[in-house]
Amino acid sequence: MLWWDLDMLRLRGGGGKVPMIADKAAWDALHKKAGSKLVVVDFTAVWCGPCVRISPMFESMAEKHWKEGDAEPEVYFVKVDVDENEEVAAECEISAMPTFQFYKDGKMIEQIVGADQAKLKANVAKLK
Repeated sequence: MLWWDLDMLRLRGGGGKVPMIADKAAWDALHKKAGSKLVVVDFTAVWCGPCVRISPMFESMAEKHWKEGDAEPEVYFVKVDVDENEEVAAECEISAMPTFQFYKDGKMIEQIVGADQAKLKANVAKLK
């Protein structure tokens, strides 16, 4: 079972190891569960070309930060569809996609706007 299947039923699995945050309750539960671990959030939309192009790399990063046999990842990677979860997108002040936000202890510590793979990888390495 995946970590979101066990504890956070308001999440929708997106295939692979990156769940989609379904609502505000799931957003809050995620941050509570993650605690001081890094949470990387991909704010995305199905109609966004750059979002679609960077998605496989984001999924690959999630796989690399979840060791085989571990119940939970060392870094949490999740997605928020801005059209399906407008409440969380508004709370996080998302105005362009993709936007990647980095959280620890429920607080945003970094943000990248745009599909910049190098910056995304560098921030994960620096902040985890």
